[in-house]
Amino acid sequence: MTALPDLVLFAKYPVPGYAKTRLIPALGAAGAATVHRHLAGRTVDILLQAGAPVEVRFAGADETQFHDWLGDGVLLIEQVEGGLSERLIDAARDHPHIFFGADTPDLDVATVASAMAALESHDVVIGPAEDGGYYLIGMQRARPELLVDMPWSTEAVLPETLRRCDALGLGVALLPTLADCDRPEDLARWPYLAEPGQCA
Repeated sequence: MTALPDLVLFAKYPVPGYAKTRLIPALGAAGAATVHRHLAGRTVDILLQAGAPVEVRFAGADETQFHDWLGDGVLLIEQVEGGLSERLIDAARDHPHIFFGADTPDLDVATVASAMAALESHDVVIGPAEDGGYYLIGMQRARPELLVDMPWSTEAVLPETLRRCDALGLGVALLPTLADCDRPEDLARWPYLAEPGQCA
């Protein structure tokens, strides 16, 4: 059997005014940080249940604070300085790995397991997000050419990634499309996230 991929989550520390800032107009700084605390913690739990090694690339606090928050089950590595491309490329490796964000309330263990299985027979696996990006991307080995000069946070991310994969002759598996919770209008889909105490 192929080696299990590393599951790599990028997460900020849930500091008011630092985490989930686009939700601040709807929830306030503290409320937005609480949503991030819930979503990131939930994502870590799901990744751990998937049974592969879990790594958290962290920012916004030191390793001790993240350890106190997320526990013993994950490898903690501080994110490098720079934009998203630099942070992703730094976390890439020459064996199977899957990158995740902490913004997908409907991510579940079955989806993570599907991504892991798809990576056994494809060069790349992508979980498309409704906004035109993706909630996960996995690779058999480092593919910096899929990560540099990307129009991040736009609806062009997924089509540009697929275009590059096609140009490189890479086999791609696409998972079901899920929605991210990034903006105030997204909260209507998950009203419990906007209720004080429900996701503390």
